[in-house]
Amino acid sequence: MEKYKLILASSSPRRIEMLRKNGIDPVIIPPDVDEDLPLNMDPKEAVMHLALKKARYVETIAIDRYSKEPSLVIGADTVVYLDRIIGKPKDREEAFAILDHLRGREHFVATGVAILKAGTGEKKVFCDITKVFFKNYSDEDIRAYIDTEEPYDKAGGYAIQGAWGKMVTHIIGDYDNVMGFPWTRIKQELNQF
Repeated sequence: MEKYKLILASSSPRRIEMLRKNGIDPVIIPPDVDEDLPLNMDPKEAVMHLALKKARYVETIAIDRYSKEPSLVIGADTVVYLDRIIGKPKDREEAFAILDHLRGREHFVATGVAILKAGTGEKKVFCDITKVFFKNYSDEDIRAYIDTEEPYDKAGGYAIQGAWGKMVTHIIGDYDNVMGFPWTRIKQELNQF
């Protein structure tokens, strides 16, 4: 079986940590792409589109830097959605509004993943979706949380693995997907290569 250099098209600490925890020390090349979501695209299509865009950007760098070694590039993008796509909050006010909107309700976390075999045209693009259920927490709970740094670089304004995890009653689907990297499915797809 051919050995690949694994290149992560992300600077997400959670994605990097998950790969390392599973015995993979990836090359990290953050993609420099516009992450605005295309209009009129459903969440599943949108995250797959952005994951592929990120992976393709990094693939060109990988081909240039590692032309002598077979490489796999992984790009990923995560959104939270309910009645609309909910991105990362820009400020405290938006973080409050997002968590207020999700209070006592279920919502969905979609992560698109693109795996490219650099320079060959071979690719696998998929989306994993997890349903997350929140408690009916208080305004004080939200204010205390948004006073921390945690909500501001996270889709949906929360980290399930962080302090906000106690507000989750249960999930249906992959826990790792809510952290932005559905490892079980990714591992299956990597094994196909």
